[in-house]
Amino acid sequence: MEETIKSTVQPNKQQLLNRLKRIEGQVRGVHQMVENDRYCVDILHQVSAIQSAMNKVSLALLEDHTHHCVSKAIKENKGEEAINELMDVMKTMTK
Repeated sequence: MEETIKSTVQPNKQQLLNRLKRIEGQVRGVHQMVENDRYCVDILHQVSAIQSAMNKVSLALLEDHTHHCVSKAIKENKGEEAINELMDVMKTMTK
């Protein structure tokens, strides 16, 4: 079975990229903390901050997808497929 590649213009692309750059910097910081044998609890606090930031990115993407892609699909009578796809993503995100 051949997989179809879907794409879209991200309405908040620059905001997402800025958040991801900050997260990338945080991950590099954790890497250095591990290399420098920093206290485990301090590292864990930073990991928690990274996870929280990634959750915010996921929710922002989910919101954009719902407002734009799913909404458009519903208007084009393709809503059932879009909703099923959205629910599959939600199931993956909440594991």
